[in-house]
Amino acid sequence: MPIDVLAIAAHRDDVEQTCGGTLLKMAQLGHRTGVLDLTRGELGTRGSAEERAQEAAAAARILGVSWREALDIPDGRVENNWENRLKVAQVIREQQPRVIILPYWQGRHPDHYTTSILGYEACFLSGLAKLDINQALSTRHSSFSETIATKAPPHRPFKIIYATLYFDIRPTFVIDISHQFEARLQSLMAYKTQFSDQEAGQDIFPAQAEIRARVEATARFYGMMAGVTYAEPFVQKEVGLVEDVMTIPVKSI
Repeated sequence: MPIDVLAIAAHRDDVEQTCGGTLLKMAQLGHRTGVLDLTRGELGTRGSAEERAQEAAAAARILGVSWREALDIPDGRVENNWENRLKVAQVIREQQPRVIILPYWQGRHPDHYTTSILGYEACFLSGLAKLDINQALSTRHSSFSETIATKAPPHRPFKIIYATLYFDIRPTFVIDISHQFEARLQSLMAYKTQFSDQEAGQDIFPAQAEIRARVEATARFYGMMAGVTYAEPFVQKEVGLVEDVMTIPVKSI
């Protein structure tokens, strides 16, 4: 079955921080959701790639995610090159998502903003009918496994939205996650190697007692913009379409 909403992120735990509540809400509305992590976290200050894989699986269960995989792009070296675009485009063809969630195209971490541009260009490539992704990848890698590469048809998502929580910009819209907030927080805390108190990385990571306060303050800030308790912010590049001005939510005064 195709994925309705696919979130693409650089690292395991990125989606839990930026759009986890939205993924859970979409799953509760009956949509199939998925997560593609481009790297496996092998360079992280805390935890191993294997530990983070287990944590990602636990977080996915909390968020009701139907499908989650990680590519083999090196951690800390997400590059927008032809090979990586093909790898992501292959997943898009296989999963056939209607909506893609990408990180915002600006930010502190190079992996995050590179993932944004890489993801967009992969969406474009995925829709090219004459592009044989399997052949292109096998040409570059003689050991490319046909068992994991399907002959999926060309596909281009209908909608691409950008999760902006990692960058200070006024969102185009927010999604009310008031009923999903607690589960979203639990999915983040499933990454015990990242968010438990420990000496390694203590100058980078907040103390565990501070995490809820920070996550809640941010969600309340964006919720306040739309008159709800908690929300997650997003940007879309295109102009929105309104059929009936009587049904536009969020009052002006």
